[in-house]
Amino acid sequence: MLKEFKEFAMRGNVIDLAVGVIIGAAFGKIVTSLVNDVIMPPIGLMLGSVDFSNLFLNLHGSYGTVKEAEAAGAPIIKYGIFINNIIDFLIVAFVIFLMVRAINQLQRKKEAAPPPPPGPTPTEQLLTEIRDELKAR
Repeated sequence: MLKEFKEFAMRGNVIDLAVGVIIGAAFGKIVTSLVNDVIMPPIGLMLGSVDFSNLFLNLHGSYGTVKEAEAAGAPIIKYGIFINNIIDFLIVAFVIFLMVRAINQLQRKKEAAPPPPPGPTPTEQLLTEIRDELKAR
């Protein structure tokens, strides 16, 4: 059983999947930082100094920030964080789309270039010349 598990774990597909998951997690952190730290501050500034991560709807009581409401244990709807997560998703989905598109184009180029048909062998060429000479007589 240990031998079977080792064979399973060392298959190329399993290792490729593990590498993909690790890189995907790291990429997710980068995109989250990009959205929260680079994209959303200018958008918030253009919309009148709005901090999207602090946009929420009070369901009970009155609180100034998300942290205050969470500390008090108040029920809130954090729609600003939801907006950030939607933007995260759209960026990740777009990048994955671009990667899949590039891979598909590479595969099409490989398939689109079939090898040229082989020319006649010297023997076939000689026989063709003889046939043509006989037809001419």
